[in-house]
Amino acid sequence: MNKKNFVECERNRLQKILNFRLPSASKWFGVILMVLAFVLFFVRQQFLEHADLLQGIGRTIFIIGLLCISLARDREEDEMTIALRAQSYAIAFILGALYAIIMPYVEFGVSNIVSEEAQTYKQLGDFQLLSFMFLVQLGFYYTLKRYR
Repeated sequence: MNKKNFVECERNRLQKILNFRLPSASKWFGVILMVLAFVLFFVRQQFLEHADLLQGIGRTIFIIGLLCISLARDREEDEMTIALRAQSYAIAFILGALYAIIMPYVEFGVSNIVSEEAQTYKQLGDFQLLSFMFLVQLGFYYTLKRYR
């Protein structure tokens, strides 16, 4: 295999990954998963001995639901919607990085102003950052799609 064939093969493989979409019905599956996660967040108050386990399961289900909605194919998928989806992912990544950098300092400053006792610096959790990025991506995608 020469260099040109190798590069072409790798380009095709990367293009398959970039064009991966779930069927459009998975959008409703994602919504159902998100509703189930919200139900788990409320149910965990009844089972205090298993609250941490239910919270972890609920967070995972919520992120999977957002992922299903984000990767779901539109009924009318064309070049414009693909470009808008890529643009919304880029915006979500940039805002997510800024959020991860700035938010711990904002939270630290506000908690020290509001609270009497000194608060410690806390890092963002993976759930908080992923849910923020998915919600930003979905919000921008549907807003850009509406005004195209």
